[in-house]
Amino acid sequence: SQVLNRYTYSSTLSHLRRTNTPIGRDGKIAKPRQLHNTHWGLVCPAETPEGQACGLVKNLSLMSCISVGTSSEPILYFLEEWGMESLEDYIPSNSPDSTRVFVNGVWVGTHREPAHLVDTMRNLRRRGDISPEVSIIRDIREKEFKIFTDAGRVYRPLFVVDDDQESESFGDLKLRKENIHKLLNSEYDEYDEDSENNYGWSSLVNEGIVEYVDAEEEETIMIAMTPEDLEVTKSTMVTDNKSVKSIDEGEEQYDDQELDPAKRIKPVFSGSTHTFTHCEIHPSMILGVA
Repeated sequence: SQVLNRYTYSSTLSHLRRTNTPIGRDGKIAKPRQLHNTHWGLVCPAETPEGQACGLVKNLSLMSCISVGTSSEPILYFLEEWGMESLEDYIPSNSPDSTRVFVNGVWVGTHREPAHLVDTMRNLRRRGDISPEVSIIRDIREKEFKIFTDAGRVYRPLFVVDDDQESESFGDLKLRKENIHKLLNSEYDEYDEDSENNYGWSSLVNEGIVEYVDAEEEETIMIAMTPEDLEVTKSTMVTDNKSVKSIDEGEEQYDDQELDPAKRIKPVFSGSTHTFTHCEIHPSMILGVA
């Protein structure tokens, strides 16, 4: 046990969000003290003490949270209803391309249409039908679909990008000006979340505008650093589509730009190209409280 730091309000918050690596302070191994790629957005890269505890005592980033755990029974029931084959009925020779389904690390069955299953599960999470802290991971290379509902995982919020190619807002944030006006005009009361005038953070999560992802799910998505990156990507897609259309119609235009070697080797955009799926809320969110 420790005595809670009460010097200032921010120092108290910092102390409450402190993590400790259980390794001897006298050890000379450098790896546990160094930053790791999976710490991005979850652990503050700057806030750590000097001396022997450097890199071993860390602090959580501003908006990162720890999962408290939810029951996996509803998810298992949904998977059985949604076409998952149980292990008792699984014959590898009959379905060699099927994807293995894991729930909290336990192999529970296989599924023949993993892409459709993943989209359905994510839509359920964004609608609030399942807990927002549930992690949904599809590993295409290993043919695995993993779902985690356990406690102790670090996760953080991200803005969701509309990835429906038939939508008019394809490639834009799902956050709209109407949502901003609701946030500004609402009288938020944390004890009365069911009120109509009470539009806050939980409303953004329940409407699928903000989504929580953990370190493992973060490896399967594409994150834009700023909304400006989304605009650049969208303009590039429009330009590439125009160039493809002109080539299909037999229009050959030679100018100084087309003689550029970089232009010649630039890959042509197609509708199946993977674009951004999420966007950082703000670059400063990777830092800690203090």
